[in-house]
Amino acid sequence: MTKPEFTVTQYCRIRENTISKNGNALFNNPNEPFSRFADNAYRFLNMAYPKFHKMDNLSKLGLLASDIMLNNNNLWNKYTPFEVGVVLSNQNSSLDTDIKYYEQVKKGVASPAIFVYSLPNIVIGEICIRNGIKGENSFFISDHFNASQQVQYVNNLLKSNVVKACICGWVELMGNTYYAFLYLVEKSGDTKGSPFNIQTIEDLFNNKIE
Repeated sequence: MTKPEFTVTQYCRIRENTISKNGNALFNNPNEPFSRFADNAYRFLNMAYPKFHKMDNLSKLGLLASDIMLNNNNLWNKYTPFEVGVVLSNQNSSLDTDIKYYEQVKKGVASPAIFVYSLPNIVIGEICIRNGIKGENSFFISDHFNASQQVQYVNNLLKSNVVKACICGWVELMGNTYYAFLYLVEKSGDTKGSPFNIQTIEDLFNNKIE
């Protein structure tokens, strides 16, 4: 069997108050609203990153997923900061935060601390700051997770050597409904994982691969 050119080496899911990495459940905190669930997960994971508490919920969701996925990965033993990219997507952009900001404006209070999170790509910025990533990054909005588009786009980045590894996936949050699915793609080499193709990503997203 021909070895794939690129491989999904790690992945993480956060949904329905459960966090899992590579198919293994790490943390479960049922019957809690997202904000409390996120804070409890932060403490459970010993993240020690005070800025976390100032973020909007979408950024908290993305940062939790990226921290868990990259933990013990030794990413910087293999790549420079400019060789790692981030490509994410979701359905509702930053609407959860936009609504909170709009409600404040109606009351005559416009908080810069909330306004700064009224763009969806801020979650990418937070992931990059936290991990020192300086490579290519993009955020796409679509009404569903478009595995075909994401795989094609990231393949182009990897094949053209714009990046050598890429954090990809879906980070969607609206109120207490949320789903983060992040995965790391690398050139196959000696790495173990699943081949990076549309079928693999669709199956991982839909929890058909453990």
